[in-house]
Amino acid sequence: METFKIKKLRENAKIPFRATAGSAGMDLYACIDEPITLGGGEKAVIPTGIAIELPSAELAAFVFARSGLAIKHGIGLLNSVGVIDSDYRGEICVGVINQLKEEYTIQPDERIAQLVIMPVSLITPVEAETLDETERGAGGFGSTGKA
Repeated sequence: METFKIKKLRENAKIPFRATAGSAGMDLYACIDEPITLGGGEKAVIPTGIAIELPSAELAAFVFARSGLAIKHGIGLLNSVGVIDSDYRGEICVGVINQLKEEYTIQPDERIAQLVIMPVSLITPVEAETLDETERGAGGFGSTGKA
């Protein structure tokens, strides 16, 4: 099993872990001293108190919403998915937004997002005058019909 380094930047930070052997993501915890209440449509940046070191440039860490928070309370991520590059050594923070009208209070040590480590392609882009033709071509949104 491959490993990666996690550094606590604050004493009260919690190290993420997989809840079950089949879990893809590791929970990230709010490393805050006081609860933060978000009204409808309000946003906040929540520190986790940790930094990571990935063992290879062919890996990146991705921050995803927790489905329970999103479905039950409307708490999602501001940028849909956070990307943590392999050479970033700063604190992981999670930008959240309350997508519902009801207030929601984030508590200290609450699980606020999940971290997934995945391989990334280091393929290099090359400018071209033309692209190969395909059956779909330039057909965009909805061009292949309804599901």
